[in-house]
Amino acid sequence: MSNTYEKATFAGGCFWCMVKPFDEQPGIVSVVSGYTGGHVPHPTYEQVCSDKTGHYEAVQITFDPSVYPYEELVELFWRLIDPTDPGGQFADRGSSYRTAIFVHSEDQRRTAEASKQRLAESGIFSKPIATPILPAAPFYPAEDYHQHYYKTNPVRYQAYYTGSGRKQFLKTAWKDKQKDAELKARLTPIQYEVTQNSGTEPPFRNEFWDHKEEGIYVDIVSGEPLFSSLDKFDSHCGWPSFTKPIDEGAVTEHVDVSHRMLRTEIRSKEGDSHLGHVFEDGPGPAGLRYCINSASLRFIPKSKLEEEGYGTFAALFSGPEAR
Repeated sequence: MSNTYEKATFAGGCFWCMVKPFDEQPGIVSVVSGYTGGHVPHPTYEQVCSDKTGHYEAVQITFDPSVYPYEELVELFWRLIDPTDPGGQFADRGSSYRTAIFVHSEDQRRTAEASKQRLAESGIFSKPIATPILPAAPFYPAEDYHQHYYKTNPVRYQAYYTGSGRKQFLKTAWKDKQKDAELKARLTPIQYEVTQNSGTEPPFRNEFWDHKEEGIYVDIVSGEPLFSSLDKFDSHCGWPSFTKPIDEGAVTEHVDVSHRMLRTEIRSKEGDSHLGHVFEDGPGPAGLRYCINSASLRFIPKSKLEEEGYGTFAALFSGPEAR
């Protein structure tokens, strides 16, 4: 990384939800939750929430512009908020939850203004863009328990991120309409509902729950390899169950607090398709059960791996692991 770092400051409503997306990008040195834009020095969370100090909840990012330019930070910022709401964000109302871009230089101001203009002209939102671009003001880090809340309190964070309405709004607002139409045309209704809307198919009434043929299971949307028949077992639950993914990095895990339950959701890494959930009641050394919807899978028989472009996995069925 370069030693020439810059700062960027964004207010996007509750700062708990503004840290993770920036944390995940390359070239980010630090993301700090705090307060800015007000008239009381070193305010507390309680003071800011009273809406009497003039502060915004915000995040201040230290970044390497040679790795992740400021323009990309601004573009990411828009995708984390409702920029048409002047009175707060989602379930959080009041001046401390307003959105704003606080610029630290004339170059940042020009970049932010141009990005805002492009967003206004894009037609993504029918209402005017209400997010102001303001000069950077003193920034006061928030209390320790607010820092990287998504890491320190993942369950509460996920419950808030979903319950506040932010998750669903962003998913709907930034949906690629052309890609979505293509998926609806290509997938069956249940395949679309499962992979795109995190739906669940009926147990014992799906394609692969008792399927025993040798081969691999790939993402019905992206085609990426997910599971092998070598790791499939009968869990008596009515859905395909596996002891592990075909590769450690094939799937991603997410806290799921829907339906008043705490579960670990499984999604495909590249396609980001909802697959199912993983539970700690399975056989094998790891004791895991990957409970997967058939509707999220396409099966490639062992005999067709080469033909379908998955020839590298043929060795699985001729080596010591093959049954």
